[in-house]
Amino acid sequence: MVDLSFLIDPVYIATIIIFIVGLQRMSHPLTARSGIIWAGAAMLIATLVTFLTPDLTNFALIAIAIVIGGGLGYIAAKRVAMTDMPQMVAIYNGMGGGAAAGIAAVHLLGTTTTVTSSLAVIGGLIGAVSFSGSMIAFLKLQGWMRPRPITFPAQQVINMAVLILAVISGVLVLLQPSWIPISYTALLSLFFLLSLGFGVLMTLPIGGADMPVVISMFNAFTGLAVGLDGFSFATPNYAMVVAGIIVGAAGTLLTIMMARAMNRSITNILFGAFGATEETGTEIHGSMKPVDADDVAIMLAYANQAIIVPGYGMAVAQAQQKVKELADLLESKNIPVKFAIHPVAGRMPGHMNVLLAEAGISYDQLFDRDEINPEFPDTDVVLVIGANDVVNPAAHRQGSPLYGMPILDVEKAKNVIVLKRGQGKGFAGIENDLFYRDNTRMLYGDAKETIGTVVQALKKL
Repeated sequence: MVDLSFLIDPVYIATIIIFIVGLQRMSHPLTARSGIIWAGAAMLIATLVTFLTPDLTNFALIAIAIVIGGGLGYIAAKRVAMTDMPQMVAIYNGMGGGAAAGIAAVHLLGTTTTVTSSLAVIGGLIGAVSFSGSMIAFLKLQGWMRPRPITFPAQQVINMAVLILAVISGVLVLLQPSWIPISYTALLSLFFLLSLGFGVLMTLPIGGADMPVVISMFNAFTGLAVGLDGFSFATPNYAMVVAGIIVGAAGTLLTIMMARAMNRSITNILFGAFGATEETGTEIHGSMKPVDADDVAIMLAYANQAIIVPGYGMAVAQAQQKVKELADLLESKNIPVKFAIHPVAGRMPGHMNVLLAEAGISYDQLFDRDEINPEFPDTDVVLVIGANDVVNPAAHRQGSPLYGMPILDVEKAKNVIVLKRGQGKGFAGIENDLFYRDNTRMLYGDAKETIGTVVQALKKL
């Protein structure tokens, strides 16, 4: 058989370049789709060329695993609803962390050096934490586990103790001292069990309001674990190293950006148990004032400009197509429409952008917080569709758990219409001052149905 292993490194270098191009294209909504295709093609090429590795065995098992995993991934991705996309991202990211932990385990069970074993232990620890933490994030987002923070006495002490024990067991795996009364395999199993346990304990006290940051952070963890695993081979796997570094760096930057968007530190997000208890002792003045669809249509018909603020409630109602229809109808009546997008409006970064793009809404109509906030005071009507915490003026009130969080200043608009199923609070568990303001009206019901009713009322005017 012809030895083609000399092609591996050049092809890996080519795929690395394609990865970087794909990532660069993902940085803008207009080119994000093609960026994903480029990166996916690079991963396919890197996978295929790996079969040229000398002395590689179990080709059939590897091929079967690729077909099964790829097939299940393709089917799931085609069927998943946009509202469930955060869960899918969480679970697939967790699978990446689990794969990195598995590679580390296989490496540590084979012939190693001190340096490669050290890298494998660190990669295994991080990968296991990413795997189990992402699984908890998935369960919370899917609603199979309480989405609010789960806390218990001495939680941080216990968490730290488990982490320390995981690190100690990892050091013992490296040293393999003769006085340890258990076998090497049992010690390695203990190391991974403690690492997985820390991932679970670390994620339990994190609530739904912080999930965008958590998903980004575990994405960074997975990238870092993959990069370390790439270095742990006797001959480094440069595709794994560079791809892991890119994913780790991108995930880290995104985590920092999302934390800044909430004006909170990473440590507060991880250890603050934000949303574990609802805010008490704050007196809200005024009352919620309902409005019907006909009145909303009249207000919109005579508006100088309308701003739409989408939130996770819009995603749940799958109302984006109706929102598009409403926006098109208003613009046909020469009423400009803009969309105000808060970085953490959904359950993952860019969630609202993807939903609106799926409905065919132009990216030119999407504006971030800094761009749109100055326009609220001069806007006649703002429609808040399923958003809560990101428009809560409590963020301006000292003493509130939301204090200091940059929000969309919709309360400054002349009229605010809030589309909401009921009078519940947001992920943070904090009463929304906006709903009680004199310039706010509540349009209750399923967003898809109520927007459809508003559209029909507008057409009759």
